[in-house]
Amino acid sequence: MISCDALHSDWPTPLGPSRRGSLVKLSLCNEVIRELPFDRQCALAAGLGYRGLEIAPFTFGQDAWSMPAAKRAEIRRACSDAGIEVSGLHWLLAAPAGLSITSADRHVWQKSVAVLRASVEICAELGGDYLVHGSPAQRRVSDPSDRQRAEEAWALAAEAARKAGVVYCLEPLASPDCNFINTLAEASDVVRRIGNPAFKTMVDTLAASLMEPEPVADAVRRAMPTGLMAHIQLNDRNKRGPGQGGDKFAPVIQALLETGYDGWIAMEPFVYEPDGATCAARMIGYIQGLLEQA
Repeated sequence: MISCDALHSDWPTPLGPSRRGSLVKLSLCNEVIRELPFDRQCALAAGLGYRGLEIAPFTFGQDAWSMPAAKRAEIRRACSDAGIEVSGLHWLLAAPAGLSITSADRHVWQKSVAVLRASVEICAELGGDYLVHGSPAQRRVSDPSDRQRAEEAWALAAEAARKAGVVYCLEPLASPDCNFINTLAEASDVVRRIGNPAFKTMVDTLAASLMEPEPVADAVRRAMPTGLMAHIQLNDRNKRGPGQGGDKFAPVIQALLETGYDGWIAMEPFVYEPDGATCAARMIGYIQGLLEQA
């Protein structure tokens, strides 16, 4: 268990953002520190300088999608007490087990859509701005009908998002972990077909570094003017956080600033070394340092 005393340890102290980066909103994906009670997650993230937490519902259990009103109020209160926001939700279909938006089993598909709709409702109620649909295992395809079912599910989720006043983001993910929607171009095609203003795509820098035909910064510059990109998650292709591998993030930050991006920037590592709390501290110190130099 990590003590909140770590807030006063010798971790890197985040730098104040530059004038150009003063409107940038940094968020931490909460599964990075999921071993902590949620109120301590909020305190830790806020103490490090994050403005938001991007919540993975599975960190609240298998039935988080149906969490009662009292639990939602508890989450809002913990955020308010720490002076932090829920920026959005991600890992939407990681729990409960057995979900799929491509399944030919109508019961499985309907429950999966119900979870997506409930996630939209939770996001809006917690004050979040967006949802990220990654969940590669729950969107695997084996024939064209699987793709049709996925797009039907996304259309329904998008309409729920429109009514709730949030944005639903389709995340391109890298193969071989994901075999459906691997590039921004593929995601943008789906977004255009569905044609709902609440349905957008986004950039995950790990996936983009592996799948896009150009550097990630150039992909951002290409995507932003289309109006189809609504979010970005930062991670190194080694699955650690920004600044903890060989990928260069200064060009990505520069591209975001140049194109006028004013949404959330979320930190989403998958490998936490030496631990989640230290990883969270190093990431924000690194990114705020880049903002200071921009």
